[in-house]
Amino acid sequence: MATRQGGFFSCLPTALPARHSTGAPPVAVMIRLHDVSKTYYPKGRRSTASGVTALKHADLHVPQGRIHGVIGLSGAGKSTLIRCVNLLERPTTGTVTVDGQELTALSGSALNQARHRIGMIFQHFNLLTSRTVFANVALPLELMGMKRGEIRERITPLLELVGLTDKARQYPAQLSGGQKQRVAIARALASRPKVLLCDEATSALDPHTTGAILDLLRDINRKLGLTILLITHEMEVVKSICHRVSLISDGELVEEADVGDFFTAPRTQLGRDFLNDFLELEPPRALIERLEDAPGPHSHPVVRLAFSGDAVSTPLISRLARECSVDVSILQAKVESIQERTLGLMIAELMGPAEKTREALDYLESHDLQVEVLGHVQRDD
Repeated sequence: MATRQGGFFSCLPTALPARHSTGAPPVAVMIRLHDVSKTYYPKGRRSTASGVTALKHADLHVPQGRIHGVIGLSGAGKSTLIRCVNLLERPTTGTVTVDGQELTALSGSALNQARHRIGMIFQHFNLLTSRTVFANVALPLELMGMKRGEIRERITPLLELVGLTDKARQYPAQLSGGQKQRVAIARALASRPKVLLCDEATSALDPHTTGAILDLLRDINRKLGLTILLITHEMEVVKSICHRVSLISDGELVEEADVGDFFTAPRTQLGRDFLNDFLELEPPRALIERLEDAPGPHSHPVVRLAFSGDAVSTPLISRLARECSVDVSILQAKVESIQERTLGLMIAELMGPAEKTREALDYLESHDLQVEVLGHVQRDD
């Protein structure tokens, strides 16, 4: 049974039920971080006291062909984590394995060769302004020593894939932000990597363009079987594209779940805070100013409800009004589709005698949904 007080979703379980095996063969792990930490030291000083630890004992497994998101606040360690995957930042401790090869055991030319299997795109595109779209995409192949004819054969279908065939001769200054990011994606795919790292790849884009880029990444994942690891501070990105998500805070991975589970039952307070901000479901300001913590002799509760699964399609509110003899004033409501799950949210006033509103709360809590009493308002009568 859900509790009536505390932050929204604070009543949710602290652990998710174990998943039963479907009998399907296990999926290979493409990215494996084991006990990875990263400490930055001032130049010339490597004492423990002088270092700043940006990543702490991170363990992360990303199966082949999946899209895994890492979400967190600014400064939480997201960029450090993703840059440790291709060793743009070499971990202070721990191991990084990609496609079965331990990158932390490599250096020099062997590491550079391994990086060819890892593409990366960034928030600000990092295109060369003096090169055309075609030449920007071709750059990594030129550095690999590929012949001109082979480069053309490789680049032409990539430009078609990202929808830029007609922009091949244009320069970055002639492109929109979304088109620049498409060039960056094509460039990252030029070496035919098995992994694509996305470092806040949509943060500089407007919402419409962000949606188009996410659609493209989803299409690439499906068509090429590419494993994608992305970092973001945007819940909409996680909701739209990821299969699984990890939450990072102060350099530590504090929560990991399938996206559907994360949105319907976050296990940490930080996860609940992210979800609350994303859902943006709050009472009207005029009502907030009238809310009191404790019930009075002439007050009624204002509640926030979360429905998931079968509860979304069950007419609980009409039954509540009929069976408990209370009036229900719905102040706000919305339904979110999260992967294959549906999450319903509502803020409502339960109006009636005190004994009836208590009965109504008991009724709601007995029907497998989350109930939070936001406060009480005095009745007008």
